[in-house]
Amino acid sequence: MSIPVSLGELPDQVARFGSTPYLVTVSADATPHAASISVRWQENVLRAGCGRQTAANVRQNDTVALLWPAASPGEHALIVDGWADVQGGPEVGLEVLIQPSRAVLHVTSKKLPPA
Repeated sequence: MSIPVSLGELPDQVARFGSTPYLVTVSADATPHAASISVRWQENVLRAGCGRQTAANVRQNDTVALLWPAASPGEHALIVDGWADVQGGPEVGLEVLIQPSRAVLHVTSKKLPPA
């Protein structure tokens, strides 16, 4: 079950879940890539350092998702969709700026599928 989170509520939810989500990007050949990042708000965007693969993916496909996993089964995870832009370079470091477009709290299942 998902509960919509308004973009106005998002800073409070990010503060609640912490500053270390996973960033999911997709390359031009549709290969997904997940990376653990540390985010901070800068006005209405989230800013984080990123690696070369994340930067390459964002340059090819700017649609991204952020995931703050649930602490345990049955609790909420925070999922944020958006688009991103890469700034910087090898000499100064790479950063990704993420503009959220939609967010939900999603309850994870307490049950495991049968073996």
